[in-house]
Amino acid sequence: MSKVAIIGRPNVGKSTLFNRLVGRKLALVDDQPGVTRDRREGEARFMDLTFTVVDTAGLEEGDPQTLVGRMRAQTETALLDCDAILFVIDARAGITAADRHFAAAVRRVGKPIIVVANKAEGMAGRDGAYEAFGLGLGDPIAFSAEHGEGLGELYDALLEALPPAARLDPDEDDEAAPLVLGEEEDGSELDPEKPLRIAVLGRPNAGKSTLLNRILGEDRLLTGPEPGITRDSIGLETEWRGRKLKLFDTAGLRRRSRVVEKVEKLAVADALRAVRFAEVVVLLLDATIPFEKQDLTLADLVEREGRALVIGLNKWDLVDNKSDKARELRAEADRLLPQLRGARVIPVSGLTGAHVDKLLEAVVATHEIWNTRISTGRLNRWLAPVIDSTPPPAVSGRRIKIRYITQPKARPPFFLLFGNSVETIPESYKRYLVNGLRETFGLFGVPIRLSMRSGGENPYAPKKRRNS
Repeated sequence: MSKVAIIGRPNVGKSTLFNRLVGRKLALVDDQPGVTRDRREGEARFMDLTFTVVDTAGLEEGDPQTLVGRMRAQTETALLDCDAILFVIDARAGITAADRHFAAAVRRVGKPIIVVANKAEGMAGRDGAYEAFGLGLGDPIAFSAEHGEGLGELYDALLEALPPAARLDPDEDDEAAPLVLGEEEDGSELDPEKPLRIAVLGRPNAGKSTLLNRILGEDRLLTGPEPGITRDSIGLETEWRGRKLKLFDTAGLRRRSRVVEKVEKLAVADALRAVRFAEVVVLLLDATIPFEKQDLTLADLVEREGRALVIGLNKWDLVDNKSDKARELRAEADRLLPQLRGARVIPVSGLTGAHVDKLLEAVVATHEIWNTRISTGRLNRWLAPVIDSTPPPAVSGRRIKIRYITQPKARPPFFLLFGNSVETIPESYKRYLVNGLRETFGLFGVPIRLSMRSGGENPYAPKKRRNS
């Protein structure tokens, strides 16, 4: 698919334009410059054009070893990999020395360039758009990403700049194409053709981006010693052993009391959204300081959202006595996370690549458990001896009679218990049943939902004969 890179200095509205083209608020937007750091890709369907649009960090000069320098390297990679460039300026600010400097750099790439004079609404904006002729990059488009003004002119420019393959074949498109793509489907049904959605969650500096770069086999995400580099939840597709994966990098999550800046609050909200759209969450811990209070809070969040969980112990290359430490931490996980008992705990090193395949094997296996469906017959053959050996306690002198159990849905496994006064069953007995389900049917590392419903006849009970 053709690629269009959005380039420009910080705070000219690149991410707002990106969101406009993909039809969703994927990229974080704020008045503060430099919000975008990693390059983010999204699929755009613009009239009869379809292409991948790439949001990039602002073009800034900096030493290659600094954060700014590494951000610029990501942007330069996007320039080399695209078919056309949207060079965005702030029409209200007019042409700056930085715009002229970067226009010269973009010209040297040798790709089709479309100058987008953003924020061109109003008289001041139109005057700034006229100034953009001085860049020598062709006719600028007076545009407003926030209000959607200038979309027709942008379409015409993209139609001319992109290869013919970017245009949809009308014979293959029976329905009228929307302006842009809509919200992505939830994917509630298991489909082997759909990528398995995996969110990587953890505290700042746990090594999430480094691990994902190792899985992808390239330096796709910005990394470094500075905590809090990642802000956007970037979704990246790859394949592993023939299985399609969609990996979501997320911002490091600190205690809520420490999150005070608006941009970090936006990043946290974006990370939580990634968890809700994921199927499996890899909770990445720093193996040198594992199971901090925030780690347990994040694991609890995963359980509440009903996602499958795999725990990754990153920076394993820094750990001594590895075998003893691994056994100790697996036991610690079961003790501290009883609601997700049996969750797979995988030592891994994003830096060296050690055990990355084991981590992905655990993800795929846990995903299968998350999709498990158990027949009503098997469930009731398990239930009968369980309640015979340990019946539910009477409540206010009233005996509780459990009739049968069934599983109406998976993702995560959800069970319904029928009987008389079952809504009064105490929490301790519910935990007893959940633990029995987990142990008997191997439902490790996934949340289990158990709901009670009064009434109902057991379809598996022996039928009574009628007297003739």
